[in-house]
Amino acid sequence: MSEYLITFILGIVQGITEFLPISSDGHLEIAKYFLGDQSTGLDSLEMTVILHIATTLSICVVFREKILHIIKGIFTWNPETIKLVGLIIVSMIPAAIVGLFFEEYVSSFFNGNIGFVAIMIFINGVILYFGNRVNVLNHEITPMKSFAMGIAQMFAILPGISRSGTTISTAAFFNINRSEAAEFSFIMLLPLMFGKIAKDLLGGSFNHIQYSFGSMVLGFVTAFVLGIFAFQLLLKMVKNIKLHYFAYYCMIVGASLWIYSIMK
Repeated sequence: MSEYLITFILGIVQGITEFLPISSDGHLEIAKYFLGDQSTGLDSLEMTVILHIATTLSICVVFREKILHIIKGIFTWNPETIKLVGLIIVSMIPAAIVGLFFEEYVSSFFNGNIGFVAIMIFINGVILYFGNRVNVLNHEITPMKSFAMGIAQMFAILPGISRSGTTISTAAFFNINRSEAAEFSFIMLLPLMFGKIAKDLLGGSFNHIQYSFGSMVLGFVTAFVLGIFAFQLLLKMVKNIKLHYFAYYCMIVGASLWIYSIMK
């Protein structure tokens, strides 16, 4: 299969699934498996990172006014903005530790093991199911709660566990408004992603990528454009508490994929 077609399909998968609570990493691993992509470990992880850069920029486009407001608030030392920045920093700690010290170990999960991915997707569905059933009382985000969301984000490094799904569900268990939790979830992702991008560029990690420049650009643009629409869709769905549909989807896909993995 043409590498352009492969990266185009991967871009579609990333753009749609990054913001829906069904795990973009998990679906990328599934897509790579069935497309015959043989990249594993760092090769697989770095292509995933490129697609994540595209959807990170999608967040910047959708949240451009909020981001500019935060930047302005930092320079004017606005108390509410400084509090928000503090919460973001606290939430980053767990995932930052994993990213700095356990990157090679994390890359080992990106090896085409769809049986493992299937189990993680099923677990993600369970998390979504119970998170969706919580009656939220609209409590504010505190440092302890932001740290708990950060721990949830840390586990979402595993392919099959949705970062948005686990952080929003964790916030619901702490009675944080789902819409507010969704916005905070993606705002707190941005520093981590830009830090990851800088680390990979400076460390030469992108030397591992097996695709041509043109095919990577195609995948990048596809993920970026679709990411904008998928992100806006998620924000609307969270307000109406419709995440249980994704819970059923994940449990069905996870169970089916696991059965396939042991029978093939």
